[in-house]
Amino acid sequence: MKVLVLSDIHLKPYMFFKASNLMRKGVADKAVCLMDIADDWGKQFQIEEYEKTYDAAINFAKEFPDSLWCYGNHDLSYVWDKMETGYSYAAKWTVKKKLMELEQTLPSDNPIKYVQKIDNILFCHGGISMYFVDKYVPYSKHNNVEYVVDMINSLGVQEMWCDDSPIWYRPQYYGGKMYKSKKCLQVVGHTPVEKITRNKNVISCDVFSTYRDGTPIGTQELLLIDTKTWEYSGIRE
Repeated sequence: MKVLVLSDIHLKPYMFFKASNLMRKGVADKAVCLMDIADDWGKQFQIEEYEKTYDAAINFAKEFPDSLWCYGNHDLSYVWDKMETGYSYAAKWTVKKKLMELEQTLPSDNPIKYVQKIDNILFCHGGISMYFVDKYVPYSKHNNVEYVVDMINSLGVQEMWCDDSPIWYRPQYYGGKMYKSKKCLQVVGHTPVEKITRNKNVISCDVFSTYRDGTPIGTQELLLIDTKTWEYSGIRE
């Protein structure tokens, strides 16, 4: 299966427009969004930008109801009322309302999760470390990937709002052992990179984030990946 991945939206509705055009052209069979839909540098009071971006996400979910969605820390900061860089008190209720609308737009059997799995690829916002799995999954269950994913997806704010959780972890910097480093590939966002890169079993694809002045950090490409061969590339319209 070929999958198109969007990561770290941060008030850029055009990312959904690009993805929609590519999906209509048939370049991928399914789309995965690693979210962080809300917040960007200096836009805390631009409520219309929050509305536009969430509306674009909702329309994308309506057109592609089988798309998979993974919560990011910026999304959950509003759900759990946790302070975060760029958090907007002015947009708080807009985000809560629009995020609920997005959740309700998706089919009931396809909810937003922390971790999504297709074949032997795990998609999540930050990354799944072996350390985190050790904390919450019995050792006897470590080889059961579906069990591990389900266990992580059952956790709440107390377990997930920390630096080593799958919504916050940064394998690009921390260097700890990742879960199933030989059996499973992980596709993550969260940490801005200059280009889509693979290091061991982790593909990093946050290439749309910007510096404070709005200058792009990365190549601004969407990730296209084959879930069987693990071959990948960056793609534009």
